[in-house]
Amino acid sequence: MSTPPRLAVIHTGGTIASRPSPDGRGLTPQQAPSVPGLDGVQVHDVQPFSLPSPHMTPAHMGQLAALIETLAPDHDGIVVTHGTDTLEETAFALHLTLNVPVPVVLTGSMRHAEEVSWDGPANLLDAAHVALHPSSRERGPLVVIGGDIFDARTVTKIHTTAVDAFGGYPGPIGRIDREGRTPRLHYFARPEPRATYRPAHLNARVEILYAYAGWTGEGYAEAEARADGLVIAALGTGNLPAELLPLIHATDKPVIIATRTHAGPVLPVYGYAGGGATLVGAGAIPASFLNAHKARLLLLILLGQGLTREQIRAVFERDEF
Repeated sequence: MSTPPRLAVIHTGGTIASRPSPDGRGLTPQQAPSVPGLDGVQVHDVQPFSLPSPHMTPAHMGQLAALIETLAPDHDGIVVTHGTDTLEETAFALHLTLNVPVPVVLTGSMRHAEEVSWDGPANLLDAAHVALHPSSRERGPLVVIGGDIFDARTVTKIHTTAVDAFGGYPGPIGRIDREGRTPRLHYFARPEPRATYRPAHLNARVEILYAYAGWTGEGYAEAEARADGLVIAALGTGNLPAELLPLIHATDKPVIIATRTHAGPVLPVYGYAGGGATLVGAGAIPASFLNAHKARLLLLILLGQGLTREQIRAVFERDEF
């Protein structure tokens, strides 16, 4: 008789584990959900903490990575349940730091357990099937929501309340549906090689500033003084008002230029003062296609590994993530 598949489910809190609080405070994480209808699988539940996702920190992400590395040798797949607000950040942090052979899949829900349309059980079952599927190996951590399978580098939350709240250009890399009780999984892309990092710590301070019309650098000096590096969610393809150019030129700390636009790369093509080309000339580093909060995590991890500004520039320029 063959050994049944072994699945580890790591519960961290979030809406998928939430119910209305008896004291009337609103929704709070209370009870981790069980995987429904998963026959013939050994399920090992682990709960390192129970947090709403706005309380998730890089330290928790590092704790999760260490736990997954401990569980991986004894399991065929790993599912992480997570609140949706910062799910994409945890997924990307794990993408950058995990190097395990078994698939790791993150999921959550947009509705809580006492709503008639609770999406938690379906998402959890889908994530379990994806984590145990052989085609999911060598893809890095994945996110499964509403039957869609996303790459951790590009997935993002695009709606505050909709059940299909996740997207991100260029879209899902796969899809899982069920024909009765039989899962049907299809990937639209092949696995890609990826770099992983082993930071000595995750306590660097990296702050995000948000550009807008008429910004003259308010808040920049204070953030630059207290941070080890900055990320600016800039305009369009990575452009800023002219007043930011001398500020960026004056620092020797890494300044990453992302875009506040929903999708698309940062391209340093404009040569006016504050245009992307002049920012790069002043020492700024384009974030490639990463949004600001993912660029922040990559910078935090690279600083924790002790890389210099020029080594950090090379990682972003070569898309080594």
